[in-house]
Amino acid sequence: MTPARRRKPVGLPIDTRAFDLLSLTMALVLGLHAPHLPWWLDMALAITLGWRWWQRRGLSGRVPRWLKLPLLALLTLAVIVHYGSIFGRAPGTALAVGLLVLKLLETETVRDVRVGVSFACFALMTALLFDQGLVATVVVACALLPALATLRALEPGQLPVSGPRMLLPALALSAAALPLALLAFLLVPRLSSPLWGAPSPDQARSGLSDSMTPGNFTELLTDDRPAMRVTFDGPPPAPDLRYFRAYVMWNYDGRSWRHIPAGIQPPDPIEVASSIHYRISLQPTHQRMLPTLDVPLAAPEQASLQRDREVFADRPVNEQREYRLSSALRYRLQPTLDERARRLGLRLPANFNPRTRALAAQWRQRYGNDDAAIVRAALTLFHDGGFRYTLAPAPLGRDAVDDFLFDTHEGFCEHYSSAFTVLMRAAGIPARVVTGYQGGYWNKLGNYLLVRNSDAHAWSEVWLAGRGWVRVDPTGAVRPERVTLGAAAAAGDQLGWYRNDWLQGLRNRWDIVNRWWDQGVIGFDALRQRGLLTPFGIRDADTATLGVLLAVGSVLFIVIGLAWALLRRQPRDPLRSALRQLERKLARRGILRRSAEGPQHYLSRAARALPDQRDELAMLMNSYLELRYAHDEPPPESLRAFQRAVRDFRAVNVVK
Repeated sequence: MTPARRRKPVGLPIDTRAFDLLSLTMALVLGLHAPHLPWWLDMALAITLGWRWWQRRGLSGRVPRWLKLPLLALLTLAVIVHYGSIFGRAPGTALAVGLLVLKLLETETVRDVRVGVSFACFALMTALLFDQGLVATVVVACALLPALATLRALEPGQLPVSGPRMLLPALALSAAALPLALLAFLLVPRLSSPLWGAPSPDQARSGLSDSMTPGNFTELLTDDRPAMRVTFDGPPPAPDLRYFRAYVMWNYDGRSWRHIPAGIQPPDPIEVASSIHYRISLQPTHQRMLPTLDVPLAAPEQASLQRDREVFADRPVNEQREYRLSSALRYRLQPTLDERARRLGLRLPANFNPRTRALAAQWRQRYGNDDAAIVRAALTLFHDGGFRYTLAPAPLGRDAVDDFLFDTHEGFCEHYSSAFTVLMRAAGIPARVVTGYQGGYWNKLGNYLLVRNSDAHAWSEVWLAGRGWVRVDPTGAVRPERVTLGAAAAAGDQLGWYRNDWLQGLRNRWDIVNRWWDQGVIGFDALRQRGLLTPFGIRDADTATLGVLLAVGSVLFIVIGLAWALLRRQPRDPLRSALRQLERKLARRGILRRSAEGPQHYLSRAARALPDQRDELAMLMNSYLELRYAHDEPPPESLRAFQRAVRDFRAVNVVK
């Protein structure tokens, strides 16, 4: 035969069990990535996977090439159109998961299955680029079990077992790999920055921003993820003092409030009556802002204290960051107001909110120079004026504050702080909006304050003669529970699932486990790795030291593995075991296998000694020889048939 006509060799076919396990593995990969993929791509890939599974069970064979190539082109085009590129974390993952599902269309041989399992394991690991939490990590680890079970199903001589029992060997393999994985986690040198470049837009979502438009906190107030955890040197402050400052906003354009960068200016002077010391563990925000308990006295390392007592890091917080601070709980902030700050604190856009201006002018005429009385009048209006706290307020028009104060009467902290600040400025009282967090859950078991994204809050600061900047929270006048009991109590009537005390308590206690995971696993960076050997007298473990320890530990594990492999019973050859079983049955009839006698000669001699079973023994001999010498690996179905035939064989008396 000429080389041109030589046909490509066909690989070993796979049985239904291996294909089903591979399909399950790919389904788990798709399920893990479903939240990160466009819904239409999730649907298309799920339909493709289900159709291929149904088609393979009904009619084995590869899908025609004329169908696969258009699907491949369509997948690539869809990713490019949706993401604008095939490069990056999100588009790369979408393309990888799509290619994995399409690989199932041509999976028919052992080689195809092994390639698919390898690709599936890689795709499972990419899920950790989106979420490295404890639950996500455990789910990824569990999703690896069907992949390992698929590889085991390719081994010859595997008898049919139930679904859960197929996963037990994979679970044992995973457990055996844990010590080596732990060694690699501790000793493989850490990089100072991630391998995958800049964060994508969904990574950079932190909740708080340097601008505030009444209504844009709605999504944040329903976000139950932790924002930071705070431990105090002593008892925690009272709930009404748990205000964490983020941004101070001066600029108002009639709709939105914006933060004005202060540049290099000294912070506002402060007179401190009492202070508190604490440590904050901040989740990644990909911003420079560092929340602080109101009001910070100094900035932590690698950060600066701004004029309005805001703290900004030198670089964005792209990973969990811990910092120590001291803050004033009782204070006088900027007792003397300079002219520039006064102008900024009174600035309002022209031709906006005429009814609000008229009401403020009435208060000024009524109370004269008593600014504190005007503040009380505004709080009384919110308390007694029929206002309602809700996370789903009615939309506002061009004169947003007028609409809110005189028409809708409903909103949440953004609406109340914005309207109150406009009222104060219209009445001639310098005022500004402050955003950050308020409240939190005091975890007694962990002895720390858990602040979630849903604890985001906005309040006001007004400048009063002799008192300086004074914090005023108009939301507390409408819904006192927001300040004393937290965001969950304030929003409980709109979020029934959030108000559930049992669920909320369970969620807050589970955070202790998440905190341990964040500190011990995700927070295990290059700095902590270098201090790993401090208890053994090595203060700074460099890369060379870690490499030596890793090599020694790996060699130790290899030695232990070899010793275990040599001392344990050798892996059973199912074909050889079946032949030994047949030999034992024949030996009970006096037909012993001689030394150096091959199986063919032995079974031929047995057939002569048992003429009534000559055909049965000839069939067993031919089956054995074909399974042993005609294949690199015996086909599982044929091997199982030989094992059943040996098991059913019953030797009769020997003819003398």
